[in-house]
Amino acid sequence: MRRAVIAIATLALLAGCSAPVAAPTSAPVPDQGPLATLDLAPDPLAVEGPSTAVLATSQLPVLDPPAEPAGLGDEPRVLGLDLAGSIGATIAGLGLADLLVGRDVSTTFPGSDELPLVTSGGHTINAEAVLALRPTLLITDGTIGPRDVIEQLGEAGVEVVFLDGDPSFAGAEHLARDVGAVLGDADAGDRLAALIADEVTAKIAEIAAIAPAGGSRVRMLFLYLRGGSGIFYLFGEESGADELIRGLAGVDVAAEIGWDGMKPMTDEALISADPDLILVMTDGLASAGGLDALLASKPALALTTAGQHRRFVDMDDAVVLGFGPRSAAVLDALARAVYAPVVE
Repeated sequence: MRRAVIAIATLALLAGCSAPVAAPTSAPVPDQGPLATLDLAPDPLAVEGPSTAVLATSQLPVLDPPAEPAGLGDEPRVLGLDLAGSIGATIAGLGLADLLVGRDVSTTFPGSDELPLVTSGGHTINAEAVLALRPTLLITDGTIGPRDVIEQLGEAGVEVVFLDGDPSFAGAEHLARDVGAVLGDADAGDRLAALIADEVTAKIAEIAAIAPAGGSRVRMLFLYLRGGSGIFYLFGEESGADELIRGLAGVDVAAEIGWDGMKPMTDEALISADPDLILVMTDGLASAGGLDALLASKPALALTTAGQHRRFVDMDDAVVLGFGPRSAAVLDALARAVYAPVVE
């Protein structure tokens, strides 16, 4: 329950501060083989400079679509809308992308760019844009709105189904089951959930095999920032960032200092945490004017080990905390940027 409450608060923060994202910040790259075959940094703690994590082209596991979706009536027209883009990606992962008639700005699975946008001003639902697509079903977790627009759509005859969102690997599995059930294919939901679990477990083990152990583990911190708005938050336990850091075989320094949820960054917290590496969203870093401008404007950041080595890893805002079917792919991309970086 507590993780779910923090998840809602985290997503509310992102909804209030995020800049519009029309497409992935970095185009997917070709598959690069197992992590063990990479040119690994001899010492991840000695790496100098920033790097970017980019998904591989095989980012989204997709099940074979059912011959005919059950229980959705004739010609179902579906929207999956949430702040993380996970519902749309999950629908696609179930093999049912053809049911989608539109998307939100965070839905960025391959081929989604052909769907019309139904959100404007970042993550605000445009009722007219939605109704113009004549949807029969809207699946959401309530993280985008406003709520009165959702109610307006229901009054107009659109079936609205609310699901719980949870930024975690287990949450991605639950979402697969829930979306599968809503779309009339609980078996597919179970299979996608099992596939997500298997892929994440395998990827965590693969990362552990290349990561340093003991005192050489990389101390990591997730920083959310919107420089133009003066927003600087540290993400701690149960925010989703903690799961990513543990999956990367890193040391979660927010947990070390007792930081949970998301809280405004303080100089004292940064200096106490002293991370070796800081994870950020790509557009967030750009909003601060880039890394040099960020370090110049926040001296406490520059004083950390990460700041001194300019060791920041950024990833697409619409992907990094999505926790949908691409969970293992996100870990893979981050691991490459941490342990075999192409530094700028």
